[in-house]
Amino acid sequence: MNNKDRVKRDYDAILKREKSTETQTLGSFRFFEDRVKLIFSCKTLELEVDKNAVRDDAIPFGTYKVVKRWSDKYKWHFHILDVPNRSYILIHNANYSRQLLGCVAVGASHTDIDGDGLVDVTSSKSTLKRMNKVLPDEFILKIQ
Repeated sequence: MNNKDRVKRDYDAILKREKSTETQTLGSFRFFEDRVKLIFSCKTLELEVDKNAVRDDAIPFGTYKVVKRWSDKYKWHFHILDVPNRSYILIHNANYSRQLLGCVAVGASHTDIDGDGLVDVTSSKSTLKRMNKVLPDEFILKIQ
């Protein structure tokens, strides 16, 4: 075994969908190092889970490769690759489901920020910033 193999670690990233309504899906994201050590967790917000309609639904359950990506709009964020019939599905900052087009928003907690009766995520920008510091540049995500 060479030095590179010796320092290589296994990672597990899991997005667990916990509650879905006709308009949105609430969940949690957990990232484990060496399969047991929790090194990052946050809340998630997606659109409803339905028929994988482009810009209208959350992506299908499954396993996806994720890579770090830069854009002027979101700065450093994550891109979920190879989603069937979809492109540019991102993990980015957003507080409200109305800001999503099939992507995943991350935040510190679930609460109704604006009083419209829908649950939002709080502290999204700072959560994404922490996520960028802790997570590797690429990983595999399991959506359950």
